[in-house]
Amino acid sequence: MIKLNIKKLPALLLLTTLGCTKLDESLNSTLTNEQTANALGAAGVGLLLQTAYTDLAVPFTNQDQVFSLQGNTADESLVPTRGGDWDDNGVWRVLHSHNWNADHGQVLSVFNNLNKINFDATNVLAFGPTAQQAAEARFLRAFSLYYLLDLYDQYPFRNPGDNLLNAPEVKSGAAAAQFIIDELTAILNDLPAFTTPGRASKEAAQVLMMKTYLNRGAWAARQNPTFADGDMQQVVTIGNSIINGNKFRYTSDYFQNFDVNNGTSTENIFTYINTSGVAANNSGPQALWSMTMHYNQYVPKAPNAGWNGFSTISDFYNSFGTTATPTVATSNANRVNGFFTGVGARNNPDTAIDQRIGNRYYPGVTDRSGIRPGLLIGQQYDQAGTALKDRKNQPLAFDPQISNNMQENGANLEITGIRIIKYPPDLSANDQYIQGPAGNDIVLMRYADVVLMVAEAMMRRTTPDNAGALTLVNGLRAARKAAALPSLTLVNPNNIYDPNTLLTERGRELYWEMVRRTDLVRFGVFLKPWQYKPTDDPKYLVFPIPSQALAANPNLTQNPGY
Repeated sequence: MIKLNIKKLPALLLLTTLGCTKLDESLNSTLTNEQTANALGAAGVGLLLQTAYTDLAVPFTNQDQVFSLQGNTADESLVPTRGGDWDDNGVWRVLHSHNWNADHGQVLSVFNNLNKINFDATNVLAFGPTAQQAAEARFLRAFSLYYLLDLYDQYPFRNPGDNLLNAPEVKSGAAAAQFIIDELTAILNDLPAFTTPGRASKEAAQVLMMKTYLNRGAWAARQNPTFADGDMQQVVTIGNSIINGNKFRYTSDYFQNFDVNNGTSTENIFTYINTSGVAANNSGPQALWSMTMHYNQYVPKAPNAGWNGFSTISDFYNSFGTTATPTVATSNANRVNGFFTGVGARNNPDTAIDQRIGNRYYPGVTDRSGIRPGLLIGQQYDQAGTALKDRKNQPLAFDPQISNNMQENGANLEITGIRIIKYPPDLSANDQYIQGPAGNDIVLMRYADVVLMVAEAMMRRTTPDNAGALTLVNGLRAARKAAALPSLTLVNPNNIYDPNTLLTERGRELYWEMVRRTDLVRFGVFLKPWQYKPTDDPKYLVFPIPSQALAANPNLTQNPGY
């Protein structure tokens, strides 16, 4: 028999899969790391690395993972209970109202799934990877550590080859943030320059460095964030190097960054790749439209077209300062199946000009389904322009008003809440993938965020450059066909939806992209009241360490208040 440390089990399983026969088969021998690495070779280690990439899928695709902890705890998303639907013992409501505890299922699941990336990426490093393979693995590990630190204020850490029978050490505070920065700095020269968003690149590592520099002052003092001038200068310097590299540019249509062809988006820097028709062990990108669509919103699949859950609040919607009324045609000009196309779809009869609010004709989607990406309010239509009805045979017209307790029981329970379809549904192959497996790649890093982070850091420096920041923001707004802002401040603590603030602009640009909670904490307003949430306890600035995790690792420390 071959004796193994448990740490070598994943590699042994891979060797078995590869059918490797060049192993020391002497009885009672021990398989060393070097022997395992030699047997695996670069190709075998590549499969271990691919496992770490695949680990991104569940925490960053499923609607009850990072998306939920970053969105439902913020002002951009909530999940009302609708009769017997979406109750789940109140797990969704307590996130938006800030009443979770250490036994919340999503808090545990996200912690575990992020740490699976951490573990599998570290495992790659134990078996002789090439320099690039090691750099990619360290990037993926740093990516998971960034979210663990942001959400839980600490993270478990092992060195490659550590005995898995021993509890891992735990990094927290300034040392935890510095480790992420040091790791990313160390691997930059071994990462390839950007060619595709589906793999780690030098530019992706630079974006993660920007995010860490920008947030570490908030992590150190979440109730009263401070920002070191040196950190802000790093954000500006790194961001400008990406901007001036001219590899990325704004897309002509905002929703091109999220549709089924978004693998070729000129904005996306790092994504999780999905392929139409190829099933995966996760909810798939189809969850990101199914979770908000009404049961009848796509006629061929009614009454099971969507899950009729996720919504947004009216104050967040109003922060766009415009309307999103449907663009159903009333004349034959610029008309396809009842909907305006081209210029008509954007300007007639709707006067809104900001692309990001959406609710307009989108080719390949609206003409096939009636679905319009963006923030949806009011009457919904099918692809022929016929008004849809809910399951009670009432007009399917989304109402911005939600019950104060987020529990809907009235005649209109199916239509309360403004809906958001950020990812235009995959209607390729004769619409067969609208319910999956869909091919939209999940966007994890985007060029627009780089620009907004540079603008923010310019404003946070000891000598702020508000004029320069305003120029960057208005350049972005021009690309989105939005009017220029006359002035710009960081945040208005008395009105978090002040239209002339960077916080509001980040909400308009990056809604439902798993950054809103982090933004609200960094801008110092996460504890402020908003619709369906009162002013609350500072303990909610971080999540608790899950009870099961504490029991498993005595080196973890429960966060204050839990």
